[in-house]
Amino acid sequence: MCNLYSMTTNVEAIRRLFQVDPANDRAGNLASMPGIYPDYPAPIVRNGNGNGGRELAMARWGMPSSSKALMDATKKRAEKLQAKGKPVDFKELLRLEPDSGTTNIRNVSSAHWKRWLGPENRCLVPFTSFSEYDMIDGKKTPVWFASDESRPLLCFAGIWTNWTSVRKVKEGETTNDLFAFLTTEPNAEVGAIHPKAMPVILTTPEEVETWMAAPPDEALKLQRPLSDGALRIVARGVKEDPAGSAT
Repeated sequence: MCNLYSMTTNVEAIRRLFQVDPANDRAGNLASMPGIYPDYPAPIVRNGNGNGGRELAMARWGMPSSSKALMDATKKRAEKLQAKGKPVDFKELLRLEPDSGTTNIRNVSSAHWKRWLGPENRCLVPFTSFSEYDMIDGKKTPVWFASDESRPLLCFAGIWTNWTSVRKVKEGETTNDLFAFLTTEPNAEVGAIHPKAMPVILTTPEEVETWMAAPPDEALKLQRPLSDGALRIVARGVKEDPAGSAT
C-alpha cells in the first residue's frame, strides 16, 4: 500500500505535461513536496466543469471510506461510551465519525467506488517518486521508486470527489475535495519490497487521455502493473525524497 509519495517538479511542468491551461490553475503557488502523506493536500489534474479543459487543483489525499468501515468504527466508539455509562446518540455519532480517508483503491467493482469511476470524477495525481515500506531489522523503512534517478514527472490514475465529513476531530465537519488512486498487483521491482500491490501509473499521453475520457470499461483496463524493469529504487531509509528534476 502506497501511503507516501513525492512531487518535486514545478507547476509549469505539470501544466505542460498534462495540458492544463494556466487560466485553469487553481493550485496557486505550488512548493516542492518531497513527502506527501495521507490526508495531506496535494495537486491533482481533473476535467474542468463545462469548459472542456483540464484543471489543476489541490485536494486532500484519502477518498471517503466505505459505510461499513465507518459503521464498524462507530459501533466500537459507541461500545466504549456505553461502557463508561455515557448516553449514545448512534445516528449523530455515525455522522461525526472521524474518517481520514482511503488512500489506495483496488476493488473497483465495489458499489462504494463505482459511483466515482466516470470521467467527471477521474483525475491524474502527479508524482516524481513513491515509497513502499520494507522491514529492516524489525523497522519499517521507506524504499523510494521512480522510473530513473532523475525522477521524471509521471502520474497515478486517481479519482476525486467533493465530500462533507469529519476528517479530524479537532476540525469538526468540513467540506473538502478528496482524492485517491488505484492500485494493482506489483511488478518485479515493487513486488520485491511490497508483494501485495503497487499504484496504477500512467506513462504515455495515450494512457492519460484514456483515463481522463474513456468509458469506465475501457479506462479500467489501465489498472495493471508497469512492465518489469520500468521502475528502479532511487532512495532508501528517508521519509522524504527531495531529489528530482525541477523542470
